[in-house]
Amino acid sequence: MDAAATELADRVRALLMAEPGLEEKRMFGTRAFLLHGRILVGARKNGVLLVRVTDEKGAALLAEPGASVAVMGAKTMGPSWLDVAPTAIGDDESLMFWIGAARESAAETSS
Repeated sequence: MDAAATELADRVRALLMAEPGLEEKRMFGTRAFLLHGRILVGARKNGVLLVRVTDEKGAALLAEPGASVAVMGAKTMGPSWLDVAPTAIGDDESLMFWIGAARESAAETSS
């Protein structure tokens, strides 16, 4: 992980540390944060935030500044996997917006 990804992982960890069922793993070149075994978000190279949401929510969130469909290696992922540019998560409030979107989607898919 580069310095920007490490810094982002530290920020995410600080915001989620009290979350019961949270696990942190290195996956696919990303520092992933899982809730009850499901990826919520990940800190990627250059400080890009990977966000997992439902397809419907992802399609709507693509209108947000800095959001794009995630690319992993040569594969473009579907709308449920978003990359969020560092410029769109510069403060904790904006970072929490994306974490909150991932949490809502996780709750929808687990119920």
